[in-house]
Amino acid sequence: MYVIIVGLGGIGRNLTALAAEHGDNVVVVDRTEARCNELLEKYDVMAVIGNATDKAILMDAGIDRAEAFIATTHDDAVNLMACWLAKRMKVPNVISIVNHKEHSDFFKEVGVKVSEDPDELVAARLYYWTLNPQLQQLATIPGGRIFEIVTEEGAPVVDRQIRDMKVKDFVIIAVQRAGGEVIIPSGNVTIRAGDTLTIFTKKEDEEACLALLNKQLRHSE
Repeated sequence: MYVIIVGLGGIGRNLTALAAEHGDNVVVVDRTEARCNELLEKYDVMAVIGNATDKAILMDAGIDRAEAFIATTHDDAVNLMACWLAKRMKVPNVISIVNHKEHSDFFKEVGVKVSEDPDELVAARLYYWTLNPQLQQLATIPGGRIFEIVTEEGAPVVDRQIRDMKVKDFVIIAVQRAGGEVIIPSGNVTIRAGDTLTIFTKKEDEEACLALLNKQLRHSE
């Protein structure tokens, strides 16, 4: 895949590393020469120094043959303008982080896939991990996440059936008993203390999902 990544902050650098490790043809665009040079020393990628809102810079990056375009800067105006240009140049898959939720609609109006307020999402995940130290993320897949969470002794759902749980924006994939038995869940399965539930949720619903699960699967003091 030929992918252009705009911005070499923390997200951009990690995204570049991931794409390069998967063998993609990666071009990064950033205003800072030092950031570009640092990345070129580590990965087999191409770097273009300049402003991604400049059509000429995007042409230098090979946008006419790009299959994906990802904007990751901390400036929503830059991300939006760069993505708009990418859409105008017929890039089939255009994605951006959105640093302020109130700007999301602007991106969606021009057909850009968005990941909202990444710092807030990370903060929420860290907080819910502190609430439930047995919460373990298993995988990130396109559009969602899979993780495990253990039912505590005395939690509200212990000795109740799955159909009695409050379920919103997540799916229970499997239940593993403390002794190792794995159950494909149905509504009449009774949840026991020590059960490990494997959960799928969409990325945008992760915070609400974790909050709801912690209320039901943790022991209330």
